[in-house]
Amino acid sequence: MQAWLGLGSNLGNPVAQLKLAIKRLAEAEGIEVLKTSSLYSTPPWGDEQQDDFINAVVQIQTGFAPLALLHALQSIENQMGRQRSKRRWGPRVIDIDMLLYDDLVLHSAELEIPHARMHERAFVLLPLSELEPAAEIPGHGSIVSLIAQLDCSGICRLSATR
Repeated sequence: MQAWLGLGSNLGNPVAQLKLAIKRLAEAEGIEVLKTSSLYSTPPWGDEQQDDFINAVVQIQTGFAPLALLHALQSIENQMGRQRSKRRWGPRVIDIDMLLYDDLVLHSAELEIPHARMHERAFVLLPLSELEPAAEIPGHGSIVSLIAQLDCSGICRLSATR
């Protein structure tokens, strides 16, 4: 199965954190990194009293079922020093979100696919559109139409990740 992951960091050296997360994904048993977007500098979303983020999207091939993949991603986050806080949308060393998992639509207590707010987030859709310009977000429409409805100001494409 193919999945698309959103990565973000705004603590320490965010560029290095994303590159390390991509490396750990590529080294993880059961995960093959297929494509990686450029890096994007983005203003914080939700909680704006923090440093800008560096974001990217990674397309992977995996044999993991969705929940097993989620647990593998959380394990990588934990190994990298991610500490979950009650501060929603706060600063973080690394964040790895499962955005899409093939065409699956899933709503459970632990996981929602497609990611619940990805259609509202230009910092997710811009790098995703770089990898899959014709993608459709189940229940929300095409990436192109969704991006056209969002404020993309302040988001700056930095470089390729490799």
